Amino acid sequence: MTELKHYFAPTSLDQAVECLKDGDVTILAGGTDLTPQSQAGRIKFKHTLMNIRHIPQLSGITLEGDEIRIGALTTITEIMEHPLVKQHLPALVEACDHFASDQIRNAGTIGGNICNASPAGDTLIPLLVLDARVELASMPEDKLYRHSMPLSTFFVGPGKTRKSLCELVTCVRIPVPGAGHVSRFYKHGTRPALDISTISIGVAGNYRDGVLSQVRVAFGAVAPTPLRAELTEQALEGRRLDAAAIENAAAIARDEVNPIDDVRASAWYRKEMIHNMTKRVLENVSA
Repeated sequence: MTELKHYFAPTSLDQAVECLKDGDVTILAGGTDLTPQSQAGRIKFKHTLMNIRHIPQLSGITLEGDEIRIGALTTITEIMEHPLVKQHLPALVEACDHFASDQIRNAGTIGGNICNASPAGDTLIPLLVLDARVELASMPEDKLYRHSMPLSTFFVGPGKTRKSLCELVTCVRIPVPGAGHVSRFYKHGTRPALDISTISIGVAGNYRDGVLSQVRVAFGAVAPTPLRAELTEQALEGRRLDAAAIENAAAIARDEVNPIDDVRASAWYRKEMIHNMTKRVLENVSA
C-alpha cells in the first residue's frame, strides 16, 4: 500500500469529497479506532491522511422536519447529553452511556462508529431499531452529490460497508418517534461500559394497551454484522406482551442468531444470553 505522503484538513464538505475522488485517502475523525488499529498494524495509512474535524457541515444535532439529524462528527458525549436525543431516542442514550470511557466518548464520533462497522458497535444496535438512515456525499463530476440508505442495508461484513472509497458519511437521520413509542438497549460484558460487548440487544416499537406494534429488534456481536432480527420481530408484531409471548419471542431470538466462539464468550453462552436478556428487555417494556 502507498506510504502516507500528504496531510489534508479541509474546511468544507466540497473540499473533502473532492479529495476523496482518487480513492487513496485515509479519513481521520475522532481517531479512537484509527490510532490503535494503525499502531497495531491492522490499518495502514493511504497516500493522503484527511482530517475532517474542521468541516462544520458534519457537526451538530438538529430537528429537520420529521427527522433528527446527527452529524457524522458528533461525539458520543454530545449525543448522550443532547435534549432532542434524551427526549426522543432513549435507547441511543443508553448505548452512549455504555460506550467505552469518558475520554473515548469525548473524542469518538458516531460517524466513526458506523464506518468502523464492528458487529459489536454500541450505537449501531439502537440506530437499527430506530430505523436510522446513513447519508453519504461524493463528487462524481464537479457537483456535490448526496444520497442515503437504511442502516440495515449498509453493513456487509466485519469492518465492511457499502460506502465506496470516494464517499464520505455526512450524518445519520432518524425519524422522530410518535406518541407511545418505546425503545430499549441492553449490553452485556464483563465491564459493560469499558469492554467490547459479549452481546447487545435493541428493541423498539409502539406500545399501546399491552400490545407491541411496528416492532424492531436488533442484536450485536452475534453475527458478521449488526443483525436485524426479523423472525423475532414477526413473533412480537401485534401481540400482547404477556409472559407466553415474551418467552416465545426469546426462544425464537436464541435460534435466530448464529454467533461464534471467541475470547469473550462461547457461541452457546451468547445464544443463552440472547434468550435470557431478550426476555428481560421485553419484560421491562411491558412493566
